[in-house]
Amino acid sequence: MADSPGTDKKTFCMSEYDTLKRVILCQPQYMTIREVINETQEYFKDEGIHIERALLQHGEFVKTLQDHGIEVILLPYHKKYPEQVFTRDIGFTLGQTIFVAKMATDVRGGEEDVLKQWLEDEEISYYNLAEERIEGGDVVIDQENIYAGLSNRTDMKAVEQLQRLLNQFNVIAIPFKEKYLHLDCVFNVVSPEVALIYPNALTKKDIDFFASRYELIEVSEEEQFQLGTNVLSIGNKRLFSLPVNKNVNMQLRNRGFEVIEVDITEIIKSGGSFRCCTLPILRET
Repeated sequence: MADSPGTDKKTFCMSEYDTLKRVILCQPQYMTIREVINETQEYFKDEGIHIERALLQHGEFVKTLQDHGIEVILLPYHKKYPEQVFTRDIGFTLGQTIFVAKMATDVRGGEEDVLKQWLEDEEISYYNLAEERIEGGDVVIDQENIYAGLSNRTDMKAVEQLQRLLNQFNVIAIPFKEKYLHLDCVFNVVSPEVALIYPNALTKKDIDFFASRYELIEVSEEEQFQLGTNVLSIGNKRLFSLPVNKNVNMQLRNRGFEVIEVDITEIIKSGGSFRCCTLPILRET
């Protein structure tokens, strides 16, 4: 599982920052705040989501990914799945295996079946995490270390199951304040040396633990609400980030990162940004 990808491999990921080659997205055609399931949606529930604007922004994101040599796979969208744009949560890729999640909320249940159908059509094998609830937004990968967020979407039983399945990896449980939805809304690894963190959501023990492993860029409360940690790395210190998160972007640039700014602020009204909107299935080391 941990060997390097050959040219014939369709799936392989061992980090959040190796060079991205293939990624799964889904257009926000039927995106709506039908049932409030996070704090951001609560804030925007009366304003709602402007679908045409969301589609334009998502299209610009897709085009920019393609311009950087990344193959984009668009899953078919369905009216009954208003959160389908957030493909990250329906699974994660580790080594050559795609793990398909069990969604924690009724409003998202069934999205994983769309992914399974595509994988079967492409003759790509996958592991179905059917026993316990776990969502991809709570799984942050850095080589042999898997950080698994404990949230109201992913529980300790799921983390323990993951450790049993992945006995050659270190699965490290990271509790955080439940209102922040997923781990990638408060923590993200952007290179072997650097990580983004919103310390107010995490325990001192885990902040100290991360500080011993990474140079930490702290995200402010305002930029956390604008999902400042939820960037997408595409390799060679290049990443996607929102233009509104000026401080995060400046700190990243000061450390030698190329920050690719695309405006998807209509989509983040539902509680997810670039990482949430993408399911990487092939990265090259």
